[in-house]
Amino acid sequence: MRSLIFLLLVLGALIIQSTALNFISIFGVIPDLVLVLAILNGFLRGTKEGAFLGFVAGILQDLVGGGYFGVNAITKMAAGYLAGLGEGRLYRENRLIAAGLTWFCTFLSELVYYLLLYMVNVHVSVVPAIFQIILPVSLYNAVAVLIIYGLYYRSDRSGMLSKGE
Repeated sequence: MRSLIFLLLVLGALIIQSTALNFISIFGVIPDLVLVLAILNGFLRGTKEGAFLGFVAGILQDLVGGGYFGVNAITKMAAGYLAGLGEGRLYRENRLIAAGLTWFCTFLSELVYYLLLYMVNVHVSVVPAIFQIILPVSLYNAVAVLIIYGLYYRSDRSGMLSKGE
């Protein structure tokens, strides 16, 4: 049941990300809710579940988004795994820690994304990419986590996302 709920969350995030979030973009940048879900899942569930949800979510995003197939899957899987390294090591009840981890994982995930694009001969200037896309998306994702983390954490501990469901 929990797997179905995660799948619905990812699909919902994809829909919201590609429609409604365009109305709250700042300088053309919107939060990556799919990446946020992968990071939060890794942080609360560990490396295996973070990487798995990140991979599945990335594949779904690659399917609906077009572009180079697999790039989102690889970067989101890496971010979920990286966030999972914090499980058991970081204080999960604190939303500021979750936001900081989200900022860090998003930053590295976006860097890997641009590195993979570079490897397939899509050349993007590094400085504009960092300052106009990577840093703003990282900040936006961290702010999004500050807003949604309490609800996600409670749901993971005793709600629909808990292991007991």
